[in-house]
Amino acid sequence: MIPPVSPTFQVLPLLIDILYGVAGLIVILMFHGGSINFVVMRFERFTTKNLTLRQFHRVFFHFYCAFIYIALIHIAEVLMWGIYMYALNLVPNLVESIIFAGSCYTTVGFVPDILPTGWKSLAFFIAFTGLFTLAWTTSVMIALTGTYKTAYDARFGHLKQ
Repeated sequence: MIPPVSPTFQVLPLLIDILYGVAGLIVILMFHGGSINFVVMRFERFTTKNLTLRQFHRVFFHFYCAFIYIALIHIAEVLMWGIYMYALNLVPNLVESIIFAGSCYTTVGFVPDILPTGWKSLAFFIAFTGLFTLAWTTSVMIALTGTYKTAYDARFGHLKQ
C-alpha cells in the first residue's frame, strides 16, 4: 500500500531542481571531458616526440604541467557550479556560493547547506560531478604516470643495481 502524499510535498519544485541539477551535471561533465582530453592529447603528442629524441627532462616537465592543468580544470568546475548557483539567485553571495560548491564537489562537506528549500538536491548533483570527474582524473593520472615511468627508467634505469 502506498502511503498518502503529504500536502506540503510538491512534485513540480523537485522536478525543476532535478532538471537544473542534471543540466549542470551535463555541462560540467562535457567541460571536463573536453578539457581532460585536450590535456592528455597534448601530453601524448609532446612526450612521444620527447621520448624519441631522448629528452627525458621534457617528459618530466610535461608531466607536471599536465597535473597543474588538471588541477585548474577542477578549480574551474567548482567555479562554474558556484557561478551557476549564484546566477540562479540561490545564494546571495558569490564567494559563499563558490565555497559551498567546493564543499559539495569535494564531498568534504565543510560548509553547512545554504541552499533554499526546494533546491536542496542540487548539492547531490554537485557532489556527483565531483566524484565522477575525480575518478575520471585518477584514471588519466595513472596513464600519464606510465609515460613518466618509461622516461624515468630510460633516464635513470642504469642507476638500478
